[in-house]
Amino acid sequence: MTDSAAHIAVVALVGDRSPNVVSHTRIPLLLQALAERDRLVLDPYWIPSEDAEAADAVRGFDAVWVVPGSPYRSEAGVLNAIRTAREEGIPFLGTCGGFQHTLLEFARGACGLTHVAHAENDPDADDFLIEPLACSLAGHENTVHVEPGSLAHSVIGSERTVERYSCHYGPSRHLATLEAHGLRFAGRDDDGQVRMAELTGHPFFLASLFQPELYGDGSRPHPMIRGLARAAIEHASRTAHQPV
Repeated sequence: MTDSAAHIAVVALVGDRSPNVVSHTRIPLLLQALAERDRLVLDPYWIPSEDAEAADAVRGFDAVWVVPGSPYRSEAGVLNAIRTAREEGIPFLGTCGGFQHTLLEFARGACGLTHVAHAENDPDADDFLIEPLACSLAGHENTVHVEPGSLAHSVIGSERTVERYSCHYGPSRHLATLEAHGLRFAGRDDDGQVRMAELTGHPFFLASLFQPELYGDGSRPHPMIRGLARAAIEHASRTAHQPV
């Protein structure tokens, strides 16, 4: 077994960093707690959404985390980062806006649904994948039912979890097509609406409409964040032993 403390994983935090976004201010505390409590040491690099447009923006990282804070200044940059992580097997986490754009990238890039849109970014589009929620989840805690046997279940360790939201938008149409192409909807709320997604066959690819950054007081990272950290350390270990 690899000693996680023997490797430091380099993580791309993709999003437009702001002191006004609570989840952004929480992330340094969470990374510190991971190092102190779990000996999972992550070296974070913030990549603004506009900088993420570059083809190699997240290549070479051990994990990609698309953080909350939508609308992003560059939808194209965020989608490019997600696509790179998806296609190149880089451990990935998308939270809140990151979840929404994960579904959008998969619909366009893996399913051929090139015209689907996010209503927050393109309110005049004809075909929304992500649309305004009938009842906004912003400021609420909701129960999420986690599918047994999923990555989400193995990470969270329970079939039920209560999570915090800050969201006005969610997925609606074309979900069966996304499932047919390998995206698994591993978490749903009490009404059966999709709240978590993961990618079958990927080392670690997980996204949630809720914000695990807001879990507790920040001293004990959410299991999803700990799961990403472990996957990143494993990725760093593998690449360190690959021949040059």
